[in-house]
Amino acid sequence: MSIQQQGFNPYLPSWEYIPDGEPYVFNGRVYVYGSHDRFNGHAFCLNDYVCWSAPIDNLGDWRYEGVIYKKTDDPLNPDGCMCLYAPDVTVGPDGRYYLYYVLDKVSIVSVAVCDTPAGAYQFLGYVRYPDGTRLGERPGDQPQFDPGVLTEGERTYLYTGFCLPGDASRSGPMATVLGVDMLTIIEEPVFIAPSQPFSKGSSFEGHEFFEAPSIRKKGETYYFIYSSIAMHELCYATSRYPTQDFTYQGVIVSNNDLHISTYKPAEKPMYYGGNNHGSIVEINGCWYIFYHRHTNGTSFSRQGCLEPIRFREDGTIPQVEMTSCGPNGGALLGRGEYPAYLACNLFCKQEALYTAHGAYMDNRYPKITQDGKDGDEEPGYVANMMNSAVAGFKYFDCKGIRKVTIKVRGYCKGDFEVKTAWDGPVLGSIPVDFTNVWTEYAADIAIPDGIQALYFVYGGEGIASLSSFTLE
Repeated sequence: MSIQQQGFNPYLPSWEYIPDGEPYVFNGRVYVYGSHDRFNGHAFCLNDYVCWSAPIDNLGDWRYEGVIYKKTDDPLNPDGCMCLYAPDVTVGPDGRYYLYYVLDKVSIVSVAVCDTPAGAYQFLGYVRYPDGTRLGERPGDQPQFDPGVLTEGERTYLYTGFCLPGDASRSGPMATVLGVDMLTIIEEPVFIAPSQPFSKGSSFEGHEFFEAPSIRKKGETYYFIYSSIAMHELCYATSRYPTQDFTYQGVIVSNNDLHISTYKPAEKPMYYGGNNHGSIVEINGCWYIFYHRHTNGTSFSRQGCLEPIRFREDGTIPQVEMTSCGPNGGALLGRGEYPAYLACNLFCKQEALYTAHGAYMDNRYPKITQDGKDGDEEPGYVANMMNSAVAGFKYFDCKGIRKVTIKVRGYCKGDFEVKTAWDGPVLGSIPVDFTNVWTEYAADIAIPDGIQALYFVYGGEGIASLSSFTLE
């Protein structure tokens, strides 16, 4: 792994909450479109759409592009009472940028348009049949949700769907073909994968479609990325055709690292599992998966992360780990101060809390959070570290590290053990004591040279918060 020191996960500032990321490269920059959670929000996607972008050669240099579309811009939502769910963007035959989205209480697809990637977008219309009936409102239509789009020539492929386990009224994700006006259907919806009630005997069994359809093309192969009924995993299926013959291929990333056995047992969760949404993109010759993680002890403050991926010769993608260094393209420099919100592993002894949907959401367990309110540019930190709580960070290129300093606050009395593996030997411990302000504690601890993970394990009384650690 090389050292480039350009970025880390989450790739946006710790006070920004952009889940459902759809990344694209336009004119030498990476643009990320997603829904917009509110810190301490009571529901998903409460804020307006914003956009961030970065140069293709530095995924640590993200620029805020501002609000690109407001909830009230849709004629159906003049009072803003409905939320903007996960969107997607495509470039139409006319070279303009088209934003597809669904409001949270209707089952039709809205479209907005702009001359530039980063807005502001203007409402255009609703996806409709040639007779003017809106998709999702004709008798027999299934509700529309989470649009993903891909334009090839004068045809735009629209992928939608939401299928709860056991719900036989939903057949699976749909592909609909639109014409040059980006609104009118020229080929009616077809199902491209089964929902859980209809999957028996198919390649999708056990990883059936739930939500979050996204589509990409590499070479002559279409990659259909989606969130399965397990929720925490982003799966993919492939086909030579955009609207048929998709075959399930595997999991690209899980936001609690289930199925990964490179550094722990495959079914041991290492972070909070929850819904997931994202896609793949080629940036400057390398491919990445964008996904999101859950913070603040709820489902409603999600942050974007990304990891490099690779393709095998047969076009399949091995599952990747969640890391702290994903945008960096390699290990972070094992020297200096790092914020604790970079934790890619966060767990305690009660593993069941990390696999069920929302079982952890009662604030008794370690979580990444921030002070202040939504919009305050307050740095994140790890809170609620009780006895046995573990915060893990991967990976660092260490050389000659002999001292570790941590910044802690809270009514706590105990110590933080330092390890290079979650189940590895203790390299040293750092005693901490009761304090209501951020306080530094240090110990002489030698970190072995080379590429290392770092794990901080709290043991003792009370509840500690971890703001940062410093390697010297």
